[in-house]
Amino acid sequence: MSRSTLLRRLGGSRRSLDEALRAAGVDLGGRKPVKERAIEAAGALISEQGLGRVTFERVAAAAECSVPSLYVTFGGRDELLRAVFDRYSPIVDVEAFLAGPHGDLEATVHQLYRLLGDAMEREPRVLPALLAEVFARPGDASVQFAFQNLTPRMLAGLGQWLAAEVAAGRIRDLPLLLLIQQMVSPLLLHFLLRPVTGQVAAEYLTTKREAVDVFAHAFLRAVALPPADGARS
Repeated sequence: MSRSTLLRRLGGSRRSLDEALRAAGVDLGGRKPVKERAIEAAGALISEQGLGRVTFERVAAAAECSVPSLYVTFGGRDELLRAVFDRYSPIVDVEAFLAGPHGDLEATVHQLYRLLGDAMEREPRVLPALLAEVFARPGDASVQFAFQNLTPRMLAGLGQWLAAEVAAGRIRDLPLLLLIQQMVSPLLLHFLLRPVTGQVAAEYLTTKREAVDVFAHAFLRAVALPPADGARS
């Protein structure tokens, strides 16, 4: 279709064409694409106001785009939230790390803890906001949706690696979900409370690196098995 035919079908003006392109998620002002701006805006909304505040209307206002352009880009709120979780949760980082070459059990555990700690402090603070809502409103539909999307990937990524370590005789054979929770829960709770602790008991607050190392060592002491005779872990 020629440009002149397209203009004619849209009302015969460049303004009509520009409006149609904006509605389709194309930004004509040299800014980031609508998809990027919407993910960033939704992440900031979750961090500052909670998961339940994420609506297309609020995201469009924050991202300076139209609601129709969000529907064109994402199809619906669920797909937008999935994109936000992919961007700001540690799952993608953990999957990429475990898919590549990594060290022995101890080195791998320490690196995984660093990834989790980094994710908890990454701005916007999507993961801490999500965890706070779990404690406040565990039955909320938005919270349920988040964990319905995050839990299977956590089991497939971190869970598969832990299961392989169990099969190799390097980790105690514990129920997989409990093993994952034993690994991540203490560290996540520490970082969730860290901002408040820094205000009311700053003299007791360790550095982030020290906290990561302590929790990694504690997990290894709890679950790591001694190497078999003549073998190395």
